[in-house]
Order: sequence, then structure tokens, then C-alpha cells
Amino acid sequence: MSYAGASCRRRDRSEPASTSDHRLLDTTDLDARSDLDGRLRADRAERDPWRVLRIQSEFVAGFDALSGVSSAVTVFGSARTRPDAPEYAMGVELGAALARAGLAVITGGGPGAMEAANRGAAEAGGVSIGLGIELPFEQSMNDWVDLGVNFRYFFARKTMFVKYAQAFVCLPGGFGTLDELFEALTLVQTRKVTRFPIVLLGTEYWGGLMDWIRTTLLSAGTVSEADVALLTTTDSVDEAVGTVTRAIADRAEQARAAAARAASGGGAA
Repeated sequence: MSYAGASCRRRDRSEPASTSDHRLLDTTDLDARSDLDGRLRADRAERDPWRVLRIQSEFVAGFDALSGVSSAVTVFGSARTRPDAPEYAMGVELGAALARAGLAVITGGGPGAMEAANRGAAEAGGVSIGLGIELPFEQSMNDWVDLGVNFRYFFARKTMFVKYAQAFVCLPGGFGTLDELFEALTLVQTRKVTRFPIVLLGTEYWGGLMDWIRTTLLSAGTVSEADVALLTTTDSVDEAVGTVTRAIADRAEQARAAAARAASGGGAA
């Protein structure tokens, strides 16, 4: 399925699968051996600047759709998680617990663990949000999404994951989950975003990664103890949600204290 704003059309299966991200990042037309007369480069020079408008429209659509979201948690996890898997049940439990805590749930909108978290939030009466992505293979928005936005570009979608979340929770997942996890971790580490909790659900699943971070990265000095402490690993949904809600409450209290100090200083002046 390909999207153009609110409209969509089913892709012609006789055509090679291609996505907007692929066309944007493809460099084959920069190879002099396949562009002897320079026409491919000229076409890129004309085409790419106009593509900026499409990218801009994705940000506008995302900001507009999500502007009413106040407190939310982004949940990452594998699209390949089966409905009969323990990780799926954990995702449903997590989504429901977050909803009962008054938090909206944001996922990638797809199947597997994403569907599980959306389902838990929806069944608990919470706000269930899905941010879908155009892929070369079929992946539609799951049925448990109340508010969905489809993106052509990964970087626009990732911005929405971060901008509207006050915490990240990672269920077991693959390369996509790792990509999103480490991007969020880097943003927090470098203080590009206000520090917020990042929770890994599943100690056995994430244990090898955490061991490697401690024994290899930490030992080599490429990360610090404070960096490692940015990650919380647990098997308990209650502990994960408690970590998130405490952090949100602490941030709110810090904001109130800062506002009070500012008001007091302004009054004295």
C-alpha cells in the first residue's frame, strides 16, 4: 500500500518494490559508469529540491495529528511477534497498564508487539496511536490503532516517536527495535532531549546486550557508568510502568519548582 496524504493505493505487484526512502537515498544515479551523459545527475538536481516539500508535508501532518497528545509513552517491539507468544501477552499487559496510568501509547502501528501494545491500550480505554511507515512489503496499520499517521520517511516518523513521548519502553525486537532504542539512547545521552526513562522489558532477551555494553563498551571507556544507567531492564510490567510514572512525576515537580523560582525572582526584581 502506498500513501499520498490521506489517500492510498495498492502497489502494482508487477513493478519492483520501491519506497520514498529508497528513492531519496539511492545513489546509483551518481555512478559515472551508469550516467555517461549526465542525464541522471541532472534529473536528481531537478527532482530532489522538490522532494523537500513532500518531507515538509510529513512533518506538518504529524505535528497536526499529534498536537493534542499530552502524556504518552512510545513502545517499540518486533513486528514478527506472534499473537500466541509470551511477548505478545506482555505487550497487551503493558499497553493496558500505561492506559490505566493515564498515558497514551504510541507504536509503529504495525503487527506483532506493536499491535499488542495498541490492543492493550485500546481495550483499557486509553489512547492508542500508530505511526506507520511505507515499506517495500505489505504492512498495514493494525486494527487497534485509534489515531494513525502514515509516513514515507523514517526520519520524519522517528521525530514523532521522540517529540510526543515522555518515556520509551522496548519489548523484544530486531534491527528496527535496536535502531529506535539506540537513537533514543543517544538523544538522551547527548542531551538533545530532556532526560526520560528507557525501559527494556525482558531480562533474558536483553541480557546479552546489557552484558556486552558493560563488559565491552564500558571496559573500553567508550561509554560511562552514567550512560549505562540510562537503561532500566526488568521482567515486570508494573516495574516498567512505575519507572515511567515516577520519572514523569519527578519532571513535573522539577518544572513546578523552576517556575516557582522564576516567579519569585521576577517578583523580587
